[in-house]
Amino acid sequence: MKRFNNIQIRINIMLINVLKSKIHRVKVTNTNLEYEGSCAIDHTLLVEANIRPYEQIHIYNVNNGERFSTYAIPGDEGEIDLRGSAARKAMVGDIVIICTYGMISEDQDWHQPIEIYVDENNKMIQTTKSSIWYDTEIL
Repeated sequence: MKRFNNIQIRINIMLINVLKSKIHRVKVTNTNLEYEGSCAIDHTLLVEANIRPYEQIHIYNVNNGERFSTYAIPGDEGEIDLRGSAARKAMVGDIVIICTYGMISEDQDWHQPIEIYVDENNKMIQTTKSSIWYDTEIL
C-alpha cells in the first residue's frame, strides 16, 4: 500500500514469465559427470542470445524428451557441454533447445524474444527477434 497526498493507493501488478531467448536445436558436444555442474555454451551464442554467465537456463532434449534446468557458462566455439548431473540427461550428439525466461508485467502489450538458429556444427546461421503484440480485446 502506498501513500500519496494522504491517500492510500493499492497497486496490484501481476508478473508473467515469458520466453526471453532460445538457442534452437544445438548439438551436445560433450558431457562431464564429474564437473560441479552447469552447461558450457559457445560464447558467441551466449552473447547473441543475451544469456549471461550463471543465468538459469532450461534445456529440452529433442532426442529423449528430458527437460531440465541448470546455469550457463561461456564455452569454446561450437561447444555445448553438459556438466554435473545435467550430463545424465543427454548424450553427445543429442539435439537440445536452450531457453531462458524473464518476467514482464501482465499489462505489457509487447514482447520481443531472441531466437538463435544454428547449423550442424553449432555455428549461428540466423538470429530473429519475434515481435509479438497482444490484443487484450481477444485475450
